[in-house]
Amino acid sequence: MASLKQFLLSLFATTVSIALTCGTAGIIDHYKKQGEKREIVMMVMYDMYNSLKSVEVAESLIRESMKLQQKIAEDTSACDFNTRYQMVLMIPRLEYTETTERIFSSSIETINTVGNVLFTENVAEFYQTRLQYKTVVCDSVSNQVIDGHQFSSLKGILSFDYLDYALYSTGFKDKMQSLFTQCQQMMKVSDEELDAYRKQREQIRKDKEQDDNSLSTIKELQEIQKSIDEATEKLNLK
Repeated sequence: MASLKQFLLSLFATTVSIALTCGTAGIIDHYKKQGEKREIVMMVMYDMYNSLKSVEVAESLIRESMKLQQKIAEDTSACDFNTRYQMVLMIPRLEYTETTERIFSSSIETINTVGNVLFTENVAEFYQTRLQYKTVVCDSVSNQVIDGHQFSSLKGILSFDYLDYALYSTGFKDKMQSLFTQCQQMMKVSDEELDAYRKQREQIRKDKEQDDNSLSTIKELQEIQKSIDEATEKLNLK
C-alpha cells in the first residue's frame, strides 16, 4: 500500500509539474504574441501619423500658393523671377517611405499576429489613399509646373487651377484622417501612447544619425591621415 501511495503521489506531482510547465509556457507565449501584436500596431499607427503630417504640409503649400497667385492677380508687378521661383519651391511633396507598408502587407504572419481583419483592411485603404494623394495631387502639380513650364508666364501662373488640387487634397486628407481615427479607436491606441512611441522612435532615429555622422567623421579623418602618410612617404624624409 505504501509503495502504491508513493507511486500515486509521485504521479500526481509529475502531472502537476507538467501542467504548470505547459501553463507557464502558454502564458509566456501569449504575452510574447501580445507584445509583438502591440509593436506592429504601434509601428503602423506611427507611420500613418507621419503620413498625415506630411499631407498637412503639402496641403498648406497649396493654400499658400493660392494666396501668392491671388497677390499676383491683384498686382501683376509682383510676378517677378523671385516670386516664380518661390512658387516652384512651393510645389507640394509627400514625404514618406514604404518600409512599414511593405512589412505589414507582405507577410501573412504579420497580419495574423495583429488578428483584426477590419484594422488590416483600413490600413490597406489608408496606404492606397496615400498613394492616390501622391499621384493625383503632388505628382500632377509637379508635372504640370515643371514639364509644362506653367510658371514661365503671367498667364500660366494665373490660369493654374490650384482650387481643383486643393479640393482633391482635402478629400484625400479627410479620408486618411477618418481611417487613422478608426484604426486608433479599434486598437485602443491613446494619443498619449502614440506620442510616447513617436518620441521613442525619433530618439532612436537621432541616435542612429549621430552614430552615422561619427562613423563618417572617423572615415574622413582616416582618409586624411592616409593622404598625409602617402605624401610624407614620397618626400622621403630622413
